Order: sequence, then C-alpha cells, then structure tokens
Amino acid sequence: MNMQAYPIEVEFPDLSAHADGNTGIAYVHTFDSGQPGPHVMINALTHGNEVCGAITVDALLRSGLRPRRGKLTLSFANVAAYARFDPATPDKARFVDQDFNRVWTAAKLDDVTVRSSELDRARAMRPVIDTVDLLLDLHSMHEKSAPLIVAGPLRKGAELAERLGAPATVIQDEGHPEGRRMRDYEGFGDDASPKNALLIECGQHWEASAVSVARDCTARFLLLSGVVDAADLPAGWIAPLPEEMLIVRVTEAVVAKSMDFRFAGPYTGLETFDKAGTVIAWSDGQPVSTPYDDCMLVMPSLRQLRAGVTVVRLGRIERRIDLRSRQQEAC
Repeated sequence: MNMQAYPIEVEFPDLSAHADGNTGIAYVHTFDSGQPGPHVMINALTHGNEVCGAITVDALLRSGLRPRRGKLTLSFANVAAYARFDPATPDKARFVDQDFNRVWTAAKLDDVTVRSSELDRARAMRPVIDTVDLLLDLHSMHEKSAPLIVAGPLRKGAELAERLGAPATVIQDEGHPEGRRMRDYEGFGDDASPKNALLIECGQHWEASAVSVARDCTARFLLLSGVVDAADLPAGWIAPLPEEMLIVRVTEAVVAKSMDFRFAGPYTGLETFDKAGTVIAWSDGQPVSTPYDDCMLVMPSLRQLRAGVTVVRLGRIERRIDLRSRQQEAC
C-alpha cells in the first residue's frame, strides 16, 4: 500500500549527549530532590518516529531542570528505532522488531526465552518504571488529527486527564488486542493502585504543532504533579486551555483481518457520524458500519496495516466538560 508521507516540519535532535543516563540504563535520567513527593516520569520515543516527545525531553535535559519535590525521570525509550529513521521511509522507524507499546505485561517481560529489540529495551527500563508514580508518555499519530489524551479504561485516568485540561479530547479505552501499553502496565492499570498514567497523542508525527502540544502537556503535567514550580519551566510552553473537553469511551476496536481493508473516506481522526449503520470501511469485502448514533472515529490509519492490527477505534461521547471557568480563574 503506497501512501504519501506527510512533510517533515521539525528537526530530529541528536540524542547522543543523553546516552549514558545516570541510572545505569542508557538514555534514562532520574533526578531526586531529596524531598517528599511523587516519582514522575516523562517518556519519549515509545515509537522511534514520534519525534515531538524527543524534542521536548531533550530540551528539558539541556535546560538542567531538576525537581523541587519528589523524583523526576526523563527518558527516551526506543532509541534503536529512532536511529533507523529515514525521511524516505519515515513510517518504518516505528519499531525494530515489534511494537514497544504492546509488550507491557509482567508475563511477557518475565519470559526471557522470548527476545526482541523492544523486549530487551523494556526489560532494561522496567526497574525504573516499576518505581514511577505518575507517567506521561508522549506520542504522535500517523495521520493529521487533532491531539488527544489516551487515559485508559479506568476512572482515575479520566480524572487525571480532566485535571490536566488539555488536549481537548480524552479517549478512554482498553488498549490493543496485540498487547498492553506502557500506560496500562501494572499499577497504572490497576484501580486499587495510586499510580496513574496518561498517554498524549500530540498530533501528526512530524508537524511543528505537535511539539507545541508536547511542551504544553509536559509543563502542565509537571506542575500538576507538584515536582516543579512554574518558574522552573521553560518560558512559553503552556498554551491556553480549550473551552471544552470531551470524554470519549471507546466501545470497540476495528481490527484488520488481512491486507484487504479500506476506509470509505479520507479519515484522519475524530470524525463523528450522526447515524448508526453508516458504512465507514470495508474489510475483506464486507462493510464495517457505525454501531450507534454519534459514533466517533479514533485514530484511523492504514499506514501499519497487516492482519491483527487495530486500524480504527469507535467511540461514544460520554461527557462534555466546560473549561471556561478554569480559564477565567487563570486570568
């Protein structure tokens, strides 16, 4: 399948200055304030071609940011995939052997008889991630969609997203049939645990605006966690809040059965269809239709099409949150 690549609007930073880390784990840096507080982690490059997070974490490390309370970890995950990035085939740098964001169960990580570049990297990072209280995982999307928060299936994720305030669309979902994401790993995905995590889809992989979203969300997350003060953050990172936030519950994932899958239109994400039964795609010649009124498409894309891959998720708007009063309080 030949799809035209989006233009690359940003520079890919040289991360070699961060290679040694200070944790005994390459590209993972942890700073301890010595004061009580949570362990907060800002992670970039879960996928090797999602550069906005790398630009953001690189800037924080170069700025010398240190926590006033608790601990702060700044990390680059799939650096091996990042090193393979080729502007001529930019989507191929998503991973080396398998999706790094589908391996996060204790059973997979414990089974050392199965190896891949991504499993080895996850196992290396796991000791640090096991100690993290609040995780922000910075991602971007195959298609040019408005940014969104992936908050997981639990109420605590949606509540954290609402407190963060941006981006304007919050997606609650169960993840992917292929495997568990880092944001759902262990305590992050356990309702009984105080640990929490958010995944931000900042925009299309290489658009400049995705960097602005990554910076805004990172600054907000750090302030919300309490590990830094506003004066510690780079100037100009925080953008105005949206007027309204939508909480969208994913009800089902559409998974490709084969390479014979096509959408009914040039969808890029967050399209909403008024009527149930609207045909949105064809899979092996059979129509795929919306199961209810006001059905939203979440991150539709065929750029990683193969059997077993989620090509779109279907969502129902559960709540609308008016953020205008919070904007007025900030003024």
